[in-house]
Amino acid sequence: MKIDSEQFFDSIFLSYDKILIRLNNLGLTTKTGNKITHLDLRQAINIMLKKHPTCRWQSEKIRSRKYFVLVEGYYWLTQVYFQKEKSLVDADVDFFEDRIRQYEELLKIEHNENWWNKDMNIKQLCNYFNKKDVTVRQAIKKMKSVGLEKYKSLIDNKVVIASNGVKWLCKNIFKQKNLDLLEKRKMELTEKYIELGYPYDYFFFKN
Repeated sequence: MKIDSEQFFDSIFLSYDKILIRLNNLGLTTKTGNKITHLDLRQAINIMLKKHPTCRWQSEKIRSRKYFVLVEGYYWLTQVYFQKEKSLVDADVDFFEDRIRQYEELLKIEHNENWWNKDMNIKQLCNYFNKKDVTVRQAIKKMKSVGLEKYKSLIDNKVVIASNGVKWLCKNIFKQKNLDLLEKRKMELTEKYIELGYPYDYFFFKN
């Protein structure tokens, strides 16, 4: 395939106009059921960039007057922002989990979710989740209410949550922390992907 092939470029990045055409062809709409406009798309991309700046999904304006968005960012728009079946954070988590699996399969890397391997007391949990003491304690009560008292213990007069309990809190209560961890892992795999010569945030001088 020639390097100047439009089809080749479209497999890596898309202009706002092409994204809008694709979104409308898919029959996707705004949360209120209206046809997606350029303004809606720009607002969605602004939110995408604010939530996931490390993913580098949008080009910088260097030569062009317009931005381009990586196809991975386009998938985020379709599978996360403009979908209506899940909450934004749940769809976001599912999206990054799926991207991680795809990168692992391509790179032939074994899946290893070893982020939660440490027991934590209340103070450590507050720092880990960046939450107040009362918020963490309320979350622990929710964990206990679903029958997971085994994850809580008292050591030296301090409440300690086992690593599996930290994992449960992350996946079920403090979902943004889980999302942050997933994004970090996704980008670690992305860098390995780039090292192998695959194009990622490279726009072939069209930006």
